[in-house]
Amino acid sequence: MTAYLPSPTQGVLWIGPLPLRAYALCILAGIFVAVWIAGRRIVPRGGTADDIYTVAWWAVPFGIVGGRLYHLITSPQAYFGKGGHPLDAFAIWHGGLGIWGAVALGAVGGWIGARKAGISFLDFADAAVPGILVAQAVGRWGNWFNNELYGGRTDLPWKLQIHEWDESRGHAIFQDGHAVVLGYFQPTFLYEAIWCLLIATAIVAADRRLLLGRGRVLGLYVMLYPVGRIVFELMRTDPANHILGLRVNVWVCILVFLGGVAIFLRTGRRHPDGVREGFIDRRRFDEGDEAAGRDATKSASPAQNVSSDETDTSTL
Repeated sequence: MTAYLPSPTQGVLWIGPLPLRAYALCILAGIFVAVWIAGRRIVPRGGTADDIYTVAWWAVPFGIVGGRLYHLITSPQAYFGKGGHPLDAFAIWHGGLGIWGAVALGAVGGWIGARKAGISFLDFADAAVPGILVAQAVGRWGNWFNNELYGGRTDLPWKLQIHEWDESRGHAIFQDGHAVVLGYFQPTFLYEAIWCLLIATAIVAADRRLLLGRGRVLGLYVMLYPVGRIVFELMRTDPANHILGLRVNVWVCILVFLGGVAIFLRTGRRHPDGVREGFIDRRRFDEGDEAAGRDATKSASPAQNVSSDETDTSTL
């Protein structure tokens, strides 16, 4: 029997009238894992899991909205084109979240949340990046459940079996009691999931070994992820808009890669490797220290001040 990777014939589990969609569950599982990992990674930087929860309340919803907006902007035909259904634009449980929109608007939410928590956004981002990559890997399995986002036909031993799919009902089309097989294709969802896990592992290892300077973990993520994504985009065969013969996502990947290089170089100059900087927002911390110092000076006795001065002089 020829080897292949099977795909589910059912993407929705019904509990009475309530549908539990595997795609949505994968996204939620990814978010949970990302927050948990970020909470653990923030501790060595001087923060707490509560800091991550505060930022996540902003970053997660912003990221979901951003991911959906990116999908609608880059693939509008199914919703606003001829025969499209505009109300389906809100049906994110059917699939359709663009990673670049999720990262971009999620970063905006993260910046807002970091300010409210009184922490450095770059510290939050560095703590969150490995978890985000794991979340992306988990989320890709939602595409597997939906029998979508695969590559060209192949005879490789790990080829992916894809069924004809009824997207509105969330299951394969059946004939004579058997799911109709559309063919066998490159499992690009699996390639991307593995790529995300490899990057996460490499970044964590580099951060532990080198103590990467503030913001450099973020730079590595923005720089490395698009490299693999370009390859997977070129393999995919699902409908997509093109610019100069290339899928829109390929061009976006190139721009994001260049942005990652800029972030990595800029943060490297400002925050060298090997130094773990203070986690707390320096502006608020310094203002508090300055006020506390003024109060301490007013309350100190002349003898204490003299003693302090003498100590400083002898030290010099």
